[in-house]
Amino acid sequence: MQGKIIKGIAGFYYVHDGYGHLYECRAKGIFRNRREKPLVGDNVEFDILDAAKRSGNIRSLCGRSNELLRPAVANVDQALILFAARDPAPNYGLLDRLLVMMEERGVSCIVCFGKADLVSGPQLKECLAYCAQAGFLLLAISSRTGQGIEELKQRLAGRTTVLAGPSGVGKSTLLNRLVPQAEVKTGEVSEKIKRGRHTTRHAEIFPMGEHTYLVDTPGFSSAEPTGVEAKELREYYHEFSPYEGSCRFAGCVHINEPDCAVKQALQEGRIHRERYENYKALYEELKQKRRY
Repeated sequence: MQGKIIKGIAGFYYVHDGYGHLYECRAKGIFRNRREKPLVGDNVEFDILDAAKRSGNIRSLCGRSNELLRPAVANVDQALILFAARDPAPNYGLLDRLLVMMEERGVSCIVCFGKADLVSGPQLKECLAYCAQAGFLLLAISSRTGQGIEELKQRLAGRTTVLAGPSGVGKSTLLNRLVPQAEVKTGEVSEKIKRGRHTTRHAEIFPMGEHTYLVDTPGFSSAEPTGVEAKELREYYHEFSPYEGSCRFAGCVHINEPDCAVKQALQEGRIHRERYENYKALYEELKQKRRY
């Protein structure tokens, strides 16, 4: 039999056979010997052990188009990176890390600011302006009022999308809006620390429609783009691209070099100041990591 892993909990993998049946499976010991671990999103071959109890064993993994380490999922077409416009306020440094991490794995990104009904027009425009020059698809939505939801559905149709972002930004609420039958537990933002409480404990795939799947993932407060070298980081900041080749030095990383076209664009307001500062901070972090 063939199927797709839609959930994994405590060593059990729940495999959907494509015909509406879900099997609780274990992975054979051969995976441990090969140091392989099945992931949510994996297409697998499995043996049925008990048809009545819907239990089985995963025999082999089919090829992966891509793999994410955090969240640990495979075979996704795109990422929907969700931050709240307010409560909690956007952590733009974390947003940049997520964008770099996803793109390094070959996953295109949609940047979405939720809770749009809680902020004024200028405040929302400020959120969207952060990475407007980077060329990502930007959406403002409200799961409560329905603002932007129909356009978002159109962007998700026919694709497998991983939903990622920090806790408390409304991922579970959005999932319930998009997939009502999911009935995912939602949490509140702590008034004391203005951070969300985790409600999702594991990655899980929810069908939205024909060939359309949404992968819910646990929220997190940090992300590390482990596969990126400091000197390569500039390649993930697409707003730098028009100025590459115009700097005085080949291989310019746009930080301390003189006659840098990117820094000139920054001074002229053609590159977002805060996003550039976050680029510099992440560059130094990756540079130090390489050193040690």
